[in-house]
Amino acid sequence: MLTLSNKVAIPDNEIELTAIRAAGKGGQNVNKVSSAIHLRFDIQASSLPDAYKARLMALSDSRISKEGVVVIKAQNYRTQELNREDALERLQALLKSAMVEQKKRKPTKPTKASQRRRVDAKKRKSQTKALRGKVAP
Repeated sequence: MLTLSNKVAIPDNEIELTAIRAAGKGGQNVNKVSSAIHLRFDIQASSLPDAYKARLMALSDSRISKEGVVVIKAQNYRTQELNREDALERLQALLKSAMVEQKKRKPTKPTKASQRRRVDAKKRKSQTKALRGKVAP
């Protein structure tokens, strides 16, 4: 059971963990042992609330396919157990980032005084530049 908050948790049967052979360092061990973990999580078929599903699908994350499947490959560690924990932590972090609700932006306007100061500064600058021209004989 992957707990996201007090009210939201994902059962283990919704997360598919597969052991695969890791690429990279590890010496002879890398050719014999399936130590990397391939995690798959189907967003649409999950028990997450619909609002979270929509936010996850809207994310532009390379780990989420167009079909709504999260794919995480964990091979940072040499043991399968540590890679399994790493994959689950990364999935939990992804799901928690989608749970955070963005604050609505309040559009603001510059004050009349600041607008006036800006225009006055532009006028002064243009006057200075106009005076740099060549003097007529």
